[in-house]
Amino acid sequence: MVTKQLSGTAEDANLRRADSLGREIFSDVANKWALLIIEALGEGTLRFSELRGRVEGISHKMLTQNLRMLERNGLAEREVHPTVPPRVEYTLTEAGHGLRATVDGMCEWTYRYFRHIETARQRFEA
Repeated sequence: MVTKQLSGTAEDANLRRADSLGREIFSDVANKWALLIIEALGEGTLRFSELRGRVEGISHKMLTQNLRMLERNGLAEREVHPTVPPRVEYTLTEAGHGLRATVDGMCEWTYRYFRHIETARQRFEA
C-alpha cells in the first residue's frame, strides 16, 4: 500500500481532497470492522482469539487486515509474548482511545435513533 506523503500543509488533512492523507486515514478507519475492533479494544487488552469472539461475524482474514491497518495508523499496538505458542495481545494507543470516544458517540447515536431508523425503513419498504 502506498501512503500519501505529508507536505506539511492544511490540505494534507482535507477530507474532501481525493489525494489527501486525511482522506486516506479516514478511509482506513471508517469501515465497520475497524470501528467494531476499536470498540472491543476500548474495553482493554485482548488476544486475537478473544477479539474475534467479541466481533461476531468477522473472518480471520478481515481481523488480521484491520489489526494491521490499525497498527500502521498508530491506533493499536501489538505485543508478542515469548511463550510457546507465542501469545499476541492487542491494545489501543492514546490515539486509538481518542477515536474510541468518537466510536462510542456513534454507538450512542445508533441506540438513540434505532427505532426511528427502523420505522423509516419499514415505510420505505412498504
